[in-house]
This record gives sequence, structure tokens and C-alpha cells, in this order.
Amino acid sequence: MTENGKELTRLHAFINGRVQGVGFRYFVIEKAELLQVNGWVRNTYDGQVEVTAEAIRPALERFLVYLSHGPPVAYVTDVQTSWQPASGEFSGFEIAPSE
Repeated sequence: MTENGKELTRLHAFINGRVQGVGFRYFVIEKAELLQVNGWVRNTYDGQVEVTAEAIRPALERFLVYLSHGPPVAYVTDVQTSWQPASGEFSGFEIAPSE
């Protein structure tokens, strides 16, 4: 999958730590819009935040730096990532229902 001649990639991440109830999902949306990343973010029932995002690889790598730090009141202890081919199914970035 390409966009403007550049290869798109998919990042799937689980963020652990104090990441719920601290504005983390809204922080993620802000950074996704800044970097032109498409996908979704949601809380999980076990206390993590899950993100699926697609963009060009350099934008996703910068996005991952933001995910690793979070907003000022968050405390990220671990980020588990996997990289996959992009599907092109997203046309923006949104909060998905918790799972």
C-alpha cells in the first residue's frame, strides 16, 4: 500500500503503565493528526492502551516516540509493538470502543 509514492506501514502497539484516566487517548489523537497517521486508539479492560496506526514508516517511528512517553500525567512502563503491512482501511484517527 502506498500514499503519494511512499510505502505505508502498520504499527500495532500496547502501551502499559499509568495510561488510563490521564488523557492518553486524546494525546494519541493529537499526535496522530500532527503526523498524518490514520487508525484508532482504545483502552483495554486490563488497563492498557491499544493503538493500530498506518502511515509512512518515519511518521510511525516518531509516533512511537510519543506513545513511549505519553502526556505529562501518564507514566509509560512498556510498549509492545508489531509491524505489519498497511491495509489502507483507515481515513482518519479515532477512539475505538474499549475491549
